[in-house]
Amino acid sequence: MTTTQPVFDTAETDRLLSTTRAVRKRLDLDRPVPREVILDCLRLAVQAPTGSNAQKWRWLIVTDAAKRAELARIYNDSGRAYLQSAAGQDLDAQTRRVYESALYLCEILDQVPVHVIPCVEGRVDDRPSPRAASFFASVIPAAWSFMLALRSRGLGSAWTTLHLFQEKEAAEVLGIPYNEVTQVALLPVGYTRGTDFKAAERPPVEGITYWDKWGQTDQPS
Repeated sequence: MTTTQPVFDTAETDRLLSTTRAVRKRLDLDRPVPREVILDCLRLAVQAPTGSNAQKWRWLIVTDAAKRAELARIYNDSGRAYLQSAAGQDLDAQTRRVYESALYLCEILDQVPVHVIPCVEGRVDDRPSPRAASFFASVIPAAWSFMLALRSRGLGSAWTTLHLFQEKEAAEVLGIPYNEVTQVALLPVGYTRGTDFKAAERPPVEGITYWDKWGQTDQPS
């Protein structure tokens, strides 16, 4: 009788997948991030599946202090008022912590050693939904793989998109051809102070997973 053995150490793989958090308050603002570490993580990232095998992702790495300051200004202009308003509402404790953490990022974004901006060649404007989904499917899995690779090496990041409200201005700062390239996110990257991240509180999957029909949580026998 053949017994199927796990291909990987599932305990360690599960720990990586369940503890890769959005890191803001624990980013080390003083420790430099070597170029080769970023490239190693990107080498893993581009192994992710791509929509239609297009491989049109591009990665803009921002280490220049003046450009990081400009991106931080754009980020603040785009989102600080929204985050302050949201943080002031009656929220559950976990959600409040998220908004407070996002506000903290507003304060220190210019000091984060590396900003990584995943991009896709082309524009998604006015595309029908299936084509837009395929367009972003070419970069989002790769960006998540990049964040997992960071975590495995003692670094952290957070998926942020507020600067995209002023995407064209950010494109001008960075020399991105706005009519030809779409920015997808801004990932602040740095080593983390400590690596003891925990799994987040999430609803039980049994209550949000449906079988064969929307709303049917019990699998038919």
